Amino acid sequence: MSKNLILTALLTLLMATASIAQETVYQLSSHILDIKTGQPATGVKITLSRLDDNRSWQTIDERATDANGRVKEFLAKSPDTDNRGIYKLTYLVGPYFKAQAQDSFYPFIEVVFEIKDDSHYHVPITLSPYGYSTYRGN
Repeated sequence: MSKNLILTALLTLLMATASIAQETVYQLSSHILDIKTGQPATGVKITLSRLDDNRSWQTIDERATDANGRVKEFLAKSPDTDNRGIYKLTYLVGPYFKAQAQDSFYPFIEVVFEIKDDSHYHVPITLSPYGYSTYRGN
């Protein structure tokens, strides 16, 4: 009986280790804080584009902010992936403000930045109907 218990524990440990090892790591994330309400901006669509060799923007991903106003899953990272380049995050904030019956100056916001190495990049914005601010977070 104890032999079966030990075998079950080892198998469980092996499965847990394998699932952790397969977890995808992402290099880019973003966050939107609505400073008018002091709350995260949920459900905002964010488009990620990359500047190609022809100086044209190519859309590579599109996601919506979660309940915490975050998108954590941009640019999957692996040993054979090089994500260096110039990117643009387009925050489609017009529908967000419209859903709140709030007039806004910005139908969308574009933030252009460069990934220069393999470290994590976090691009948050603080948002109001008539202004925004962005910075490189961590």
